[in-house]
Amino acid sequence: MANIEELDKAIGAHGLWKSRLKSAIESGKIDVDIATIRIDNQCAFGRWLYGSTLSSVDKSSSHYKTVKELHTEFHIIAARVAEMAISGKKIGAEMMIASGGDYAKISSKLTQAMMDWKSVSK
Repeated sequence: MANIEELDKAIGAHGLWKSRLKSAIESGKIDVDIATIRIDNQCAFGRWLYGSTLSSVDKSSSHYKTVKELHTEFHIIAARVAEMAISGKKIGAEMMIASGGDYAKISSKLTQAMMDWKSVSK
């Protein structure tokens, strides 16, 4: 079974990214390399997701596959927002994190998928 604590931590951590990106939009700077943001196995959740603590049964589940796919997409879109933020494309970056924007949509989908996975892991 997937570790509920890991899923809870991931939901919180990915929720904090919106604040980090908003700060980057305002300041034009971010404290993480864009290439690192883009890679989905560099955050704590990604290391757990790709790591050896999950069973082969977990890794073959539809929940795992959905979360992994959405997590990858989340990192690609977060990197795009950060890239726009530091290159002065403030309005475009703001549109992506606003309700209905690409970042807001993927963040919501990922959170829901993690919550769904968590509900079957109890």
